[in-house]
Parts: sequence; structure tokens; C-alpha cells
Amino acid sequence: MSLRPPQNLTSNFRDSAPSALDYEIMGEMAASLGRAGEKVEQTLAQLAAAAMPERDMRLRAAARAVHAYFIQRELCGLRNHDAAILDYNIPRAVLIRLGAS
Repeated sequence: MSLRPPQNLTSNFRDSAPSALDYEIMGEMAASLGRAGEKVEQTLAQLAAAAMPERDMRLRAAARAVHAYFIQRELCGLRNHDAAILDYNIPRAVLIRLGAS
């Protein structure tokens, strides 16, 4: 579930130019999304290199990182994750852990 500000608050934002605070917030959102993406890359690389005994642990870590990344994308207004799944080449096993089929 995503949270959206009330319509009466967003109409003023769209009609006026963004303030310095708005730019700062957007920059922090972008930086946070970038860090979450880096974490996805790291955990997927570790999963690909994992041997059988530790594969389940790496799979759980990758699923947590991808889940956090998807949440951060949704907070940034990006609700379709298909492109991210292709770009990061997220394995089906990770997506199944998230409940996707």
C-alpha cells in the first residue's frame, strides 16, 4: 500500500516551482533509491557466487534487499517494477520469495 498526500496539499506543489526544501527532499529520495539499488546488486552478486550450504541464507538476504528496493521505488512514485527486474536481472527464486509468480 502506498501513501499519498491529500489532494489539497499536492495541488499547490504542482502549481508552483519547487522550493529549496523540495529539491533537498527529492535529492535524498534519489540517494536513498541509489543506495537500495547498490544493496540489491551486492546481494545478487553474493547469491550468484554462493555455494549450496549458504545459498538459502544468500537468497533470503537478496529477497530482503529487493523488497526494500521495491518499497523505496514506490515511495519515489515508481510503481511498476518490471524494468527494475530486467535491469537488475533479479532471479525468479528471489521474486518467488517476495510472493510474485
